[in-house]
Amino acid sequence: MSDSDSVLLDVKNLRKYFPITEGFLKRVVGQVKAVDGVSFAVKKQETLGLIGESGCGKTTVGRSILRAIEPTGGEVLFEDGGTMVDVCRLSRKELRTFRRHMQMVFQDPYSSLNPRMTVFDIVAEPLVVNRMARGAELEDRVAELLRVVGLDPQFMRRYPHAFSGGQRQRIGVARALALNPRLIIGDEPVSALDVSVQAQVLNLLQDLQDRMGLTYLFISHDLAVVEHISDRIAIMYVGQIVELADEETLFATPKHPYTEALLSAVPKPDPSHKKRKILLQGEVADPANPPSGCYFHPRCPYAEDVCREESPELVNVAPADSDPHFVRCHFNDTLNLVGIEA
Repeated sequence: MSDSDSVLLDVKNLRKYFPITEGFLKRVVGQVKAVDGVSFAVKKQETLGLIGESGCGKTTVGRSILRAIEPTGGEVLFEDGGTMVDVCRLSRKELRTFRRHMQMVFQDPYSSLNPRMTVFDIVAEPLVVNRMARGAELEDRVAELLRVVGLDPQFMRRYPHAFSGGQRQRIGVARALALNPRLIIGDEPVSALDVSVQAQVLNLLQDLQDRMGLTYLFISHDLAVVEHISDRIAIMYVGQIVELADEETLFATPKHPYTEALLSAVPKPDPSHKKRKILLQGEVADPANPPSGCYFHPRCPYAEDVCREESPELVNVAPADSDPHFVRCHFNDTLNLVGIEA
């Protein structure tokens, strides 16, 4: 995946297990495999959409990449000056400096901004902590960042409660841009907003990417949103990536039954359009006690004995002259799955 010089982020076999403890002595009796061997690469100035149901581990992937939580294993390689640096091996001091390159926009603009800090203090904090500006220079930089995200700098002395949800999320974007990062991880940054405001924030993110050369890892559960902003899309299920391809290919010719089921639920703005919606049976697998073989097999309408016994590998099924199309399914070459027009 990472043989190109244009790769900015290369995640290899990333794992994050949370211990299950019991008793007074907190004895470890099991592990919740929130992220279980995730691998993908993100090219410079590309947007990779990461899709999955609630609880599939997509947010944990984003936080593990930033080391907001410590990963259990794997590598997070980030290109810096022509060399790939493993973020997981950096010391605390090195990580503090390196985090300037990677920032996050959080899901809920109502809880991600400190209500006791003014907008100026919120946006200026990264600059102050990293000693990159002070005094009049600091105020000018905050004003510039607010203009970039479409806010009036004259309101920088107000508190977050005085702004709407969309405006608060713009403040969060301004804070993320303060240190001129190269990678921004968006953890469902528009899911808490009204649909009309979602479109405004998505357009802002795309405009900022064009102007500033940003790279995005865009985490969401909404395929329609991800289709609008992403160059490639990765589908997660119970801590694993089950399919990864460019947006058009994944929508038109899915290779994994879970992707087909997700696409069947995407609404079409046409009242005369009728499509069979695939209703998956059963419950999402428990990451603390995943099923044998393919994690999806208890809900898969195409499952056979091999699916219950052997865990499929993530393999590239695209022709040699095409962009990679990674799938984790034993029958990726025989199933004729139904997609939609992107």
